[in-house]
Amino acid sequence: MNHSFLALFLILCCFFSQQNKAQTPEQYTAHNKGKIYFFWGGNRDMYSKSDIHFVGEDYDFTLYDVTAHDKPNGWHVNYINPARMTIPQTNARVGYFISDHYNISLGVDHMKYVMNQNIRVHYSGYYPNPETYNENPSADELTLDEDFLTFEHTDGLNYVDAEFSRVDDISALFKIRNTDKIQLNVYEGAGVGVLYPRSNTKLLGKARYDEFHVAGMGVSLKTGLYLTFFKHFFIAEEIKGGFIKMNDIRTTASKADQAEQQFWFLQNMLAIGGIIQF
Repeated sequence: MNHSFLALFLILCCFFSQQNKAQTPEQYTAHNKGKIYFFWGGNRDMYSKSDIHFVGEDYDFTLYDVTAHDKPNGWHVNYINPARMTIPQTNARVGYFISDHYNISLGVDHMKYVMNQNIRVHYSGYYPNPETYNENPSADELTLDEDFLTFEHTDGLNYVDAEFSRVDDISALFKIRNTDKIQLNVYEGAGVGVLYPRSNTKLLGKARYDEFHVAGMGVSLKTGLYLTFFKHFFIAEEIKGGFIKMNDIRTTASKADQAEQQFWFLQNMLAIGGIIQF
């Protein structure tokens, strides 16, 4: 009798244990399929040297190994001021998880590209009145002073791209068990898009030109980490690099005046975002 009671007791314990396991709710962060995410952040950028070809009715010349820098705004309220959001270098993206690990997204990387001034570079070709614009021009060298050329993509170097990315939860590596409270993910992806810059250009004494214009194409690769808090909020740190080719840069109000260039870029981004299930 005692043995029968003990056996029954053990069976009931196993039954209720299994029932409790079955009733334990699955963590929200266990699956991603069907979720939508979005983020907003800022970036710093580096650019490779670039050959820039300028052509117009009375000039056709190429500048070689031109260098450039970005134009950071630092920690500033402009990042959240709707009227001044284009002043800093910003990133915006929205994406959709087609499976637990893969997502597609659309975004804009609002970078800024500023040609370094007052340095001497090699050039080839011709332009009118070379003695007017340059200090001590030589047969194959000139100075990039402001009278000769101002060349910036500062509002900005807008890379509008579509990306395909993979995401993996690495919380277990750091012994994080409740990923609904905190979760660490690693991601990598590839993108392709168009360049839609607003180029600030002043060339050979002509009037400054700064209108938006589709100027070329770009491709990119990225990798990063994002840390999710309380299922729906995250901070992302991302490194992104790519190649940009712009063969139709507007330099003046005349369509006869244009430039082309190509270069590599490297971007470091920090962003905040949200993720929700639909």
